[in-house]
Amino acid sequence: MSQTVDRALSILPLLAEGPADLGQVADRLGVHKSTALRLLRTLHEHGLVYRQSDQRYRLGARLFALAQEAMENLDVREIAHPHLVRLNETCGHTVHLAVYEEGEVLYIDKVESRYPVRMYSRIGKPVAITVAAVAKLLLADLPEPERRALADQLDYPLYTPRSTPNAPAFLRELEQVHEQGWATDLGGHEESINCVAAPIRGADGRVVAAMSVSAPNVVVTAEELLTLLPLVRRTADAISGEYSGRTPAKDPTV
Repeated sequence: MSQTVDRALSILPLLAEGPADLGQVADRLGVHKSTALRLLRTLHEHGLVYRQSDQRYRLGARLFALAQEAMENLDVREIAHPHLVRLNETCGHTVHLAVYEEGEVLYIDKVESRYPVRMYSRIGKPVAITVAAVAKLLLADLPEPERRALADQLDYPLYTPRSTPNAPAFLRELEQVHEQGWATDLGGHEESINCVAAPIRGADGRVVAAMSVSAPNVVVTAEELLTLLPLVRRTADAISGEYSGRTPAKDPTV
């Protein structure tokens, strides 16, 4: 039975390359045409493949509907949380997860640092969109016209001397973030707080969320915090892989 399932599932990536006839499917699977036909008929009954008028098979509409439904029901916070906890246990600093919704960047998860000094950020609270590292990653992934339109609408409060002062400067920074694939906030919101962030991507490569590690200067310097960037990026990549289905979920206790 497991071999039959394996063969049936092997048909789907073949048809993802384009329509194929019965002989091509049989050759790819290394089976007789009668076996390939039985598998194709079963997949067809479930709407996963479709038989065209030229007798070739292609992926069925039901497969796309299932994929869309699965994507809509994914909870990036649920997937990311065990990874955020492990990162926090490793480095000891505050870890955030944020998303972009309706013109705002919101924190949707937070793991507190192990130190007495705590950050004032709150789950559900909008971030300082022109300076926060997670915001830069999420906005840098927007199409350029949308990015420019948003930048022109924003206010640019000078929280500190390092805050982004205006739309042209913000757009330059977003372009740099887009190219390098990570972001920082080194005293832009609070002079004593530094932050490094990395993107979480979906199956289509678009940024669906951003995660960060933040710490005050009294705990680590900005230079010391930047040494954690490879670890932050690996964590974000692991979340991306699990969220997009490229890698299996891991038991957080292992």
